[in-house]
Amino acid sequence: MAGVRFKALSKTYPGRKNGPPVEVIRQLDLQIKDGEFLVLVGPSGCGKSTLLRLLAGLEAPTSGEIYVGDQAVSKLRPAQRDLAMVFQSYALYPHLSVRENLAFGLRRSRKRSLGQQLQDQLHRRTRNLPELLQISSSREQRIETRTREVAEALELQTLLNRQPKELSGGQKQRVALGRAMARQPAVFLMDEPLSNLDAKLRTSTRTKIVDLQRQLGTTTIYVTHDQVEAMTMSHRIAVLNHGQLQQLGTPMELYQWPSNLFVAQFIGSPPMNLLPVFTGPANTLLLGKRRLAIEGPLAEALLPMKEGQPLSAGIRPENLQIAPATNRNLAATVSHLEVLGNEQLITCKLVDGNHLIQLRAAPDLSVTVGSTLHLKADPRSWRLFRADGEAIAMPAQNGTEEGSSEPNLQLPNLG
Repeated sequence: MAGVRFKALSKTYPGRKNGPPVEVIRQLDLQIKDGEFLVLVGPSGCGKSTLLRLLAGLEAPTSGEIYVGDQAVSKLRPAQRDLAMVFQSYALYPHLSVRENLAFGLRRSRKRSLGQQLQDQLHRRTRNLPELLQISSSREQRIETRTREVAEALELQTLLNRQPKELSGGQKQRVALGRAMARQPAVFLMDEPLSNLDAKLRTSTRTKIVDLQRQLGTTTIYVTHDQVEAMTMSHRIAVLNHGQLQQLGTPMELYQWPSNLFVAQFIGSPPMNLLPVFTGPANTLLLGKRRLAIEGPLAEALLPMKEGQPLSAGIRPENLQIAPATNRNLAATVSHLEVLGNEQLITCKLVDGNHLIQLRAAPDLSVTVGSTLHLKADPRSWRLFRADGEAIAMPAQNGTEEGSSEPNLQLPNLG
């Protein structure tokens, strides 16, 4: 096992039809700890899959260096990097059985003489014959033992003689995972491996991957666009946008303390509500003529600021509550309802300013489109962002999980 480090990594593709070059990865510095499960998220085209391909050796970086452990690998062939990759499309060999797919990487992990190759082939051809007629190969016996271990771990024992065309999508994905596991690489690379599965199968396979990674302790880099996967599977999440690292941290750090407006609106479903405000007197924010109270570490951050400074104020939907009509609470008109069974997502338009916001409410709350609600914001839950989009640093950020070594399996109300 080994950690992974990207040092000032860049990848630029030539422009099409004499167009300008396309910079996909920009001076990226990122370190993944040994044994860590890191998830890469970001919008389409942000460079997630390109970063994985650079690490795997399927693409060459324009500049910078990649380290696996202490070894620089940018100039090594893919087979020399001790990595195993699981693709979105499974990439199984259609003419090989499940057993042969699982053993494929093991059989090509070391060069053999012509005589050794012949002995291995004879072993495979005679292994079902009576013992006296079998040709022995210690290497093939080790491969068969390892294949059985992986098949048992992934519950594939009854499928070993089938071909990929006879498997369901979930079974194919488990075979692809098993093929990567069998080699016992230093690093697993997974490029949206669950995107082709239905919702129920995705949930069970997600749990299986987390359990296997915990058992094996193998450094894993996992690319996904699914926030539920990112929040429930990872030790840490790296958010990319336009080839640049926006934030790196535990799932709850990113959810509770986004470093900029992009992360605030990308992490969370629905995203964080954002309102244009100005700093007011006595640790308050001004939303039009409405004064919003601020408490906790954020109030300390407001102290050195001048009154009238424009900011963006963010608050999560679960930190808004329906309350009585008072001067402190925000009047809003209901414009849309989504009943999800365990809760309702209510979209409202604020009477002051016509800003759209969303909140979570109990499923039995009686509310209709066009009705008026009054909302109370938790004064400790506001997050502030400057005009350049960067978050205002907090004097103290208690409750973060910097040292956590296990995935956070509790979703922070992702919807």
